[in-house]
Amino acid sequence: MQITIENPADAPQPLSPLYSQVARVELPGFGALLQLSGQVAEGATLAEQSRGVFETIDTLLKAQGATLADIINIRTYLTDISRLHEYGAVRREFLTGTPPTSTTVEVSKLFLPGAQVEVEVVAVLPSREVAR
Repeated sequence: MQITIENPADAPQPLSPLYSQVARVELPGFGALLQLSGQVAEGATLAEQSRGVFETIDTLLKAQGATLADIINIRTYLTDISRLHEYGAVRREFLTGTPPTSTTVEVSKLFLPGAQVEVEVVAVLPSREVAR
């Protein structure tokens, strides 16, 4: 098993030197497990922030050879759970297949001042041998 932790050059860089964007665990004969750090985005509205978050997640996954369809688990942190429907509408624009397993919680505050949503995901990238 090989573990690589990185910040892909063509993706938005972390907001702090305290964390990395992607952990990739190679599972020989099975593929790779990708764990992405929680993503936040700037924007005036929850919908704008949500779109920015999913665009960043998409970019980070593509840098690893994965797509949004490879997501198996998603964790969402909202500062106002009563607005879940707004976030959910944007999420459905990006995650169009069978929904991944999911956890959503309300939190009082997020890392980026003004952030209303943070999303972290786990994705699985099948090996070429398995995918055939």
